[in-house]
Amino acid sequence: MASKTSTANIVIDKSDAKVVEIAANLLANDVFNITKKKPEIVNKLEDYAIIAGTIGSSKWIDKLINSKKIDVSTIKTKWETFKIILVDNPFQNIEKALVVVGSDRRATAYGLLELSRQMGVSPWEWWADVTPEPKIEISITVDNTKIYGNPSVKYRGVFLNDEDWGLQRWAALTYEPETGDIGPKTYAKVFELLLRLRANTIWPAMHKSTKAFYFYPKNKEVADDYAIVIGSSHAEPMLSNINAEWNHETMGEYRYDTNSESIKSFFKKRAKETANYDGIYTIGMRGEHDSPMIVGEDDTDSQVKLLEKVITDQRAILKANSKKGEHKPQAFVPYKEVLHYYQSGLNLPEDITLVWTDDNYGYIRQLSNPEEQKRIGGAGVYYHTSYWGRPHDYLWLNSTSPALMWEEMLKAYQFNSQDLWILNVGDIKPHEYNMELFLDMAWDMAPFQNNTYLKTHKQNWAKREFGEKYAEKIADILSANDVLAFKRRPEFMAWSQVEPVTKSGVTELSQFHYGDEVSKRISAFNELLEQVEAVKPNLPEHRKDAFYQLVYYPIVAAANQNNKWLYAYKSKFVAKQGRFSATAFAKESEDAFNTIKAETDYYNTKLKNGKWNHIMTMQPRFLPVFDKPDTAIPASTNVNDLGIALESYQMELNNKVINSYADVLPVFNAYTKNTYYIDVFLKGNQTLNWEAKPEASWIKLSQSKGVLNIENPEERIYVTIDWNQVPKGENKKEAPLGHDYQLIPPSYKVNSAINFSSNENNHKVGVSVFNPELEDLKNFKGFVEDKGFVSINAENATRKTKGAEANWETYEGLGYTNKVAVALPRSAKSITDASEILKDSPMLEYDFYSFNFGEVNINVQAIPTHAFFEGYGVRCALAIDDAEPEIIDFQTFGRSDAWKQNVLKNAAIKSAKGIVNKAGKHTLKIWMVDPGVMIDQILIDFGGWKDSYAFPEETRF
Repeated sequence: MASKTSTANIVIDKSDAKVVEIAANLLANDVFNITKKKPEIVNKLEDYAIIAGTIGSSKWIDKLINSKKIDVSTIKTKWETFKIILVDNPFQNIEKALVVVGSDRRATAYGLLELSRQMGVSPWEWWADVTPEPKIEISITVDNTKIYGNPSVKYRGVFLNDEDWGLQRWAALTYEPETGDIGPKTYAKVFELLLRLRANTIWPAMHKSTKAFYFYPKNKEVADDYAIVIGSSHAEPMLSNINAEWNHETMGEYRYDTNSESIKSFFKKRAKETANYDGIYTIGMRGEHDSPMIVGEDDTDSQVKLLEKVITDQRAILKANSKKGEHKPQAFVPYKEVLHYYQSGLNLPEDITLVWTDDNYGYIRQLSNPEEQKRIGGAGVYYHTSYWGRPHDYLWLNSTSPALMWEEMLKAYQFNSQDLWILNVGDIKPHEYNMELFLDMAWDMAPFQNNTYLKTHKQNWAKREFGEKYAEKIADILSANDVLAFKRRPEFMAWSQVEPVTKSGVTELSQFHYGDEVSKRISAFNELLEQVEAVKPNLPEHRKDAFYQLVYYPIVAAANQNNKWLYAYKSKFVAKQGRFSATAFAKESEDAFNTIKAETDYYNTKLKNGKWNHIMTMQPRFLPVFDKPDTAIPASTNVNDLGIALESYQMELNNKVINSYADVLPVFNAYTKNTYYIDVFLKGNQTLNWEAKPEASWIKLSQSKGVLNIENPEERIYVTIDWNQVPKGENKKEAPLGHDYQLIPPSYKVNSAINFSSNENNHKVGVSVFNPELEDLKNFKGFVEDKGFVSINAENATRKTKGAEANWETYEGLGYTNKVAVALPRSAKSITDASEILKDSPMLEYDFYSFNFGEVNINVQAIPTHAFFEGYGVRCALAIDDAEPEIIDFQTFGRSDAWKQNVLKNAAIKSAKGIVNKAGKHTLKIWMVDPGVMIDQILIDFGGWKDSYAFPEETRF
């Protein structure tokens, strides 16, 4: 394509579509950015040329077809399908040509930009400043037999939404000040990105901060030049923008039952205005400002009948303003209350595309049933990675799990929602990776049928953007951040979801149980910060700005948004114990807030010399979660004493009781090899020396002495056991029956202590070790009870048994453990009868060993998906040993409190009672009831589980 001395020019027919010329110029610029030699766009044949054109619209392509130099039988008449062919002697005196031939105008444009892809040019070359790698020569490998397309999804695109805090301000103040808005210049850049990502559809920005798309006549012309299809959201019927265009003074109330003529006039105007342009017309109606439609008679039957009249009138308007025989694509979006109308018997014409929606938090509410899948109009999906609404917004960072989006869209595809996919990307930035993933799936779902391809896709993306050396590391950093965000989005860290929103000083994360969930999360994010800081300086200079936008800022912002709140929670917690470290934690919280501010300022003002000024806002909608949190300091510093706090105790130990075993760490279990912590801390602001001496050699400390001062006010000591040294308890076949785990008979426990000293004060911390030598556990493989519970990661089944139609498989990238057990295929029938469950359902078995017996709570945590459609649910069945299967159901309905908690936590937890009839070996069994259910974690609680956000770590033997 380009050598040291020359480059092939690009031959197009000027009578071909405008988008072909646009794509040719983009390719020419890409070649120039790589080699500093720019191909010319010409309308005449030259040797060693790139000839690009559309079947039936390019004289050069049609001549090649007629002379049988190229065979287009495999792509002709297909939707957006193209070939790239190396042709010898295509024309007289032309030795060789690279031919790009498209079945339609977009196909040809995609073909030209495929050459850019193969040269290594990122679709984010402009939008994320992924500067192409400089080269002297460019060559690509051509497979003349390869066909690109037909796309998996017919219409694929994005919705620019909630643009108030980024895209609109950036366009108005930085990129397109001459318009003072998102106008044709901005849309041209958006459309260029869509072409590079092989998308073809947009729902334009529609908030009141932005004038309506059709307010600027040039907008629709630019869209047509780029061959982008214009659609509109569920709240914008007939390509209208009610928020910006409906004028109550001149048009009356926006109510179809009382003002239909005015509304129809408005619809007619838009239909005429758009008659000669590609569009997908949203059919139906909602109220203003994304609200329910107002009707006189507030009952479902009246609402359904009125909506049916709206649809009938809209279709008549479209028919009257279309060419004879032409059918304008139409979409119906059953969003929020409109889904209820549809489910209540709304008569919807067969040729309208049903566009299903997620619940705004990534879980698709419903898909087409077998009858609906036969509809002529087909089906699609409107999906969110950005959302403004209850129970809480997420408008800032890309906090939607790529694996969840993949799972839900694969499910939609498998149920034939293949006609329209729209992704709500908010301001585009920082949703770059998820946007590309979504559109790559829509273009070609074939490789995505396998869950393992997700990891490959992310690594390939990182390799293209940043080079091979750090691709795997960068992909791992992003994936680790995805797992943390799945457990709790950065935007939800204030626990202020109940409106009116307030600053919250309470978190569900435990600060003293199970290793201190708050500190663990801080450590996880600090590790990510270290990793991203280590990669940054080692990247080539021409990729550092891209790294900042695509990786560095999203990670740093997420980490500090978490740390801002987590350190604030710690300051309040430890202040109650009189710890001087509360001051340090308050400072860490403030520093995290200031870091977010500084990095956001850099993004806007320094990055690329201000190219992105106003694009990034650290406080969208100015919610309390984005504020500087309240923190606390200890009540008094006029003391000079050593404080000690133990894991599992909310307050510091009672240091007035000397030589007492009242203050004892949780029991160490030989079968789970626990680690527990002890905090030693400064009470007051004086310097203190401390020392810890175990009374037994088998007690191991991570640190045995230290100095506390205002610079180092506390230290965390980790206590472990040398299991080779600790004495064995009694040697028996079975564990003791029916004893509370914390009250195990002395014959099964070994007791000792750790003595702490500081100045003239002494403190004793008890250590109790459960170390029996049980014959039953010598060759046991499974899970064991620890502190009164058994904790299981669902993917670690002891055995799996196939069912008649389905089996349990593992998906990576989802859940609190980054893996879930999922019942597949989704086409399998549900099984609800107990006898059929035992006979036909796939089964997971988990062997566990208990030291207690009696009634237990079996808690199962699943991904909070919804039923596919009526006739399916979100159910599984479970039993201990040979008990009858008991069905549990994770389905939520509407916008219930249970649903709100589920989506904020990305977890649905259901419990069932079970009986463990004796201490010893048992098996928990879980059967599929409905396919597609994704099980994350299981907790069998004998009464020992303490409050925590997540289940305790797995008690696997």
